[in-house]
Amino acid sequence: MMKFLYVLILSLFAALPVWAETGDAAVQRAHAAYGARQVANLERAAAEVPADHVLSPYVEYWRLMLSGRADEARIVDFLARYPDSRLAESVRADWLKSLGARAAWPQYLAEYPRLVKSDVAHQCYAYRAEWAQGNRSHVREAVALWFSGRDLPNACDPLFSQLMDAGLINEEDVWRRMRLALDAGNLRVGQAVSRALPEAQRTAASAFDQAARDPARLLSSGKLDLNQRGERELALYALDQVAKSNSRSAESALQKIASKLNEAEQQAAWARLATWAARRHEPVALDWYPRAGTVAVTDFQREWWVRVALRAGDWPSVQRVIESMGEATRTQAVWRYWRARALQANNQRQAANAIFLALAREHHYYGQLAQEELGPVMQAPQINVKTGGENLAAIARNPGIARARALYDLGLRSDAALEWNWTIQSFTDTQLLAAAELARQMAWYDRAINTAERTRELHDFELRFLAPYRELAQQAARDNQIDEAWVFGLMRQESRFINVARSGVGASGLMQIMPATARWIAQRLGIKRFNTSEMQDPARNIQFGSYYLKHVQTSLDGSPVLATAAYNAGPGRAQRWRGNQPMEAAVYIESIPFAETRDYVKKVMSNAMYYAARFGQPSVLLKDRLGVVPPRKTPAASPS
Repeated sequence: MMKFLYVLILSLFAALPVWAETGDAAVQRAHAAYGARQVANLERAAAEVPADHVLSPYVEYWRLMLSGRADEARIVDFLARYPDSRLAESVRADWLKSLGARAAWPQYLAEYPRLVKSDVAHQCYAYRAEWAQGNRSHVREAVALWFSGRDLPNACDPLFSQLMDAGLINEEDVWRRMRLALDAGNLRVGQAVSRALPEAQRTAASAFDQAARDPARLLSSGKLDLNQRGERELALYALDQVAKSNSRSAESALQKIASKLNEAEQQAAWARLATWAARRHEPVALDWYPRAGTVAVTDFQREWWVRVALRAGDWPSVQRVIESMGEATRTQAVWRYWRARALQANNQRQAANAIFLALAREHHYYGQLAQEELGPVMQAPQINVKTGGENLAAIARNPGIARARALYDLGLRSDAALEWNWTIQSFTDTQLLAAAELARQMAWYDRAINTAERTRELHDFELRFLAPYRELAQQAARDNQIDEAWVFGLMRQESRFINVARSGVGASGLMQIMPATARWIAQRLGIKRFNTSEMQDPARNIQFGSYYLKHVQTSLDGSPVLATAAYNAGPGRAQRWRGNQPMEAAVYIESIPFAETRDYVKKVMSNAMYYAARFGQPSVLLKDRLGVVPPRKTPAASPS
């Protein structure tokens, strides 16, 4: 009898993987059919997926979205069976747009409150639905949607027409949105918005075409009638386009037409010229910004005013301009830190320390720098809160986490990440740490890191700063005589340790190496018969990435900050952004023209501090790790 039971149990366990594999294979076929929009193949695959398969909701979702989007009974049934799920949110968002397009307003208003994350089209439909029922309680919010420099969904056009007919969007509001669009470089949006003006005030389409093709020629041609407001707005756009590449040409063009512009328009023009000059690190920007007054300057322009003032060591201007920013911008960590630095430089140490003290409690680049400004202040030791046991088991049983894990195991990583992110959005700190640990155990490193970073009070920095592939990175760092913590800081930022990561421009692997760069490195290292597919191999990728990091560091006077910027944006740009005098590296970083590279360098260098502590390296201040950026060997030419 015991032998029979033993054989029976063995046979059951042997059967489980086969049964699971059959279900998984059918799910994969269903997913492929959904992607190819093959209804018949999807239905055949769906029939082979067991009803209790963890991903059966996905198979139902694919069937519904491919062939049942017009079947409201199926939609309602799906929403009832999978409430609060990511899939229900997606179905509801799609259904609401269908209801809005059909002006089914009672149904729309009944379902809309259940949507967790609405987009602009949903909002426009909601305000139209309320308007149709005589509800004007959200008119202010509806009008606020108008003031955007971006192209807005077609669903918003009838709403804006209603608001205009009711006098809630007036002619001045149209001019304001046209300016927003042109400021954002969206010429065609500005042209479309201008059609809402009275016909006599509209600018000819040919002028917009000329502005798009050759803005400098438009300014010099004399064809613009600067007595017309629309053509003055187009002149401001053309000046902005010229200023992108040539400050002196833009200045000359502005001086020729300045007398035809009113004071506010002149100020707006100087603000644009100053900002482009500041982004090229031209000191003349400090002369031009004051000509812009205060009303014509946006917070984005103020940010660049501060950056050019930092490079000039003009601390009074740094403080004054930051304090003139709107609250939402001024209270960002970056501007709190630099305001404190300015207060410190301007002998207001007590006020500076109050800001540094608050920042030092935050776990990021500016928090680290702020802590160092306070000096050797006693800090509580960093506690890594660990979780496991029942907390981990409970997270593993969560239906959303189970679906995410199953999707990940089937290689459906995009869906897996979306499911995971949706599921953890309301987790407590304890649940987040348990989920992060579960992801770590799966070697799903990017989810582990991103999940651990979401905690508010309880933290585990070992989960935030995972160190997989440690032996490979140690060896590569030793071979190239660079800091292992720096290598990990960069690798974490590049790929979150996803060895199959591929960027939109073709960079691949843990250290995101471009194919051409990989071939160049292989040649330098004397590697024969190299194939770029080898960049998916962690050992080869880390070897190549570390070699290149050392190469750019050596070519850029040994500066890790310059090398990090070069790794992201290219050595030529990193070189060009240097000054004619030695510069505090934190100032160099803050004034990097590319937002992506600026953020990248901050995070890599901040990451390196955490990894240095994790690896037990001797304590080094972040400020010392950043160092001083040496001047470029050839002084910069005067502004073009």
